[in-house]
Amino acid sequence: MSGIQNGPSQKGEHRVQGLLKRAVESPRAAVWLACDAANVPSIVSVGDERPANSEAARLPAVFPEWLGDRALLAEHPARFCYVVGEMARGIATPRMVIEAVRAGCLGFYGSAGLPLAEIKAGVKQIQAALGPDQMAWGANLIHSPQEPGQEAAIVDLFLAEGVRRVSASAFMRLTPDVVRYTALGLERAADGTIKRRNHLFAKVSRAEVAEPFMAPAPEKMLRDLVGAGKISQLQADLAAKVPVAAEITAESDSGGHTDNRPASVLFSSLSAARARVCALHGYDESKIRIGLAGGIATPSAVAAAFQMGAAYVLTGSINQSAVESGLSEAGRKLLAKAGPADVAMAPAADMFEQGVEVQVLKRGTLFAMRGRKLHGFYRSGASYETLAAPDRKWIDDVLGEPFEAAWGETQSYIRRVNPAEAKKAETDGNKRLALVARRYLFQGAQWAREGEPGRTADYQIWCGPAMGAFNEWVAGTVLEPVEARTVRQIALNLLEGAARITRAGQLRSAGIAVPPQLFSYTPRLFE
Repeated sequence: MSGIQNGPSQKGEHRVQGLLKRAVESPRAAVWLACDAANVPSIVSVGDERPANSEAARLPAVFPEWLGDRALLAEHPARFCYVVGEMARGIATPRMVIEAVRAGCLGFYGSAGLPLAEIKAGVKQIQAALGPDQMAWGANLIHSPQEPGQEAAIVDLFLAEGVRRVSASAFMRLTPDVVRYTALGLERAADGTIKRRNHLFAKVSRAEVAEPFMAPAPEKMLRDLVGAGKISQLQADLAAKVPVAAEITAESDSGGHTDNRPASVLFSSLSAARARVCALHGYDESKIRIGLAGGIATPSAVAAAFQMGAAYVLTGSINQSAVESGLSEAGRKLLAKAGPADVAMAPAADMFEQGVEVQVLKRGTLFAMRGRKLHGFYRSGASYETLAAPDRKWIDDVLGEPFEAAWGETQSYIRRVNPAEAKKAETDGNKRLALVARRYLFQGAQWAREGEPGRTADYQIWCGPAMGAFNEWVAGTVLEPVEARTVRQIALNLLEGAARITRAGQLRSAGIAVPPQLFSYTPRLFE
């Protein structure tokens, strides 16, 4: 019995499929399309050279460098509209920032929660590695209501050390020090435009929080800063004409502090807020760029973010598993096993009493469960002394020491950073319980960074569902091993994959039937 031979139609079909595959896998090349007599489009050729068919239409190239708002790259000297986001307490290390910038991205140092001396040393390390002319990096400023004066001290340090880009996170309102940082960097150019030397990326998850950052600084706040001699009248006048922040990062469902907002809903909400604010204050919407964070873990997510209109994307949880991360190897290995559902909400150490929560890794730890139980005791109004004996024993076991010993250590620290709070706790048992709980929550993050072997169950590892999506994407590929995950390899693979998916979308929009498998991308190692 003779074999079946490919006829002319089958060969033609193979050629068409081959051209389609090549068109998707070569997004940097032009694609030429033509329509038949029935107006059905097909791919004629792939490449920059015009084919013999003079009626062929050219579908332009898609470069990873072209994804996003290229005006962002004019303001911030990076190659890609891709930000390696800050992860507090040094999880986003100076080394991570350095490697991110060298890969063509913007990078933010996770300086929040670190002592001033350590922040300064980290900034110096970044500056020494990148040189004075490389400015595609910044550091993190987090709202610190429990530590009066901390924001001002960090802003002073940033100004003194020439940190020109700051990512502000967990702010529910504008503060004088945020406004001071931006106002001090304003100047009038020779052509009359207002230029920024200090750039603020405001990370927000609600429109009502975003709008004050999109608007000019409040008149009273500027007046008070001038009166205190902290900014000049000229700087106040300029600050009254421009948004406080030109970059707004929409933080959807993410690791750490999060409102668990869906990305598409949040981005649309912030875009509508931008339109309202710009109409009210009479400036062009292009003056405010909205980036998207939270859930950015696969090429599909990156492509979708840019398709929605995001000026840039910001990655977080997935970089925590990278070799440059400040997280211990034990913590990074736990992250590499996470699935999309292996996360939970737990009380935030910095806003425990207010009931603010953070999203953390659930698989392999008991941190979220223990944190919630501690918060339940606090909310009931109890003190350690009024709890039942089994509950007191549980607390001692979780703390790893008697409550009184933990309170002694906590009291010494609180007396230094917030004497008024320490004084209140001396006569308020419920307050003492809250402060000791906050210490435990804080230590959970510290144990995860240090890889404390006896405390694995208490590791606090900030993590969103995106970590699981990333692990599913890289399973069985070169990026599955933890030791292969670098911020450079992660970024370049996400961007390359996003370019290919964008090209596949272009072709589909042009009327070409694109099979589902061409909307996927397998990671590879970049030189």
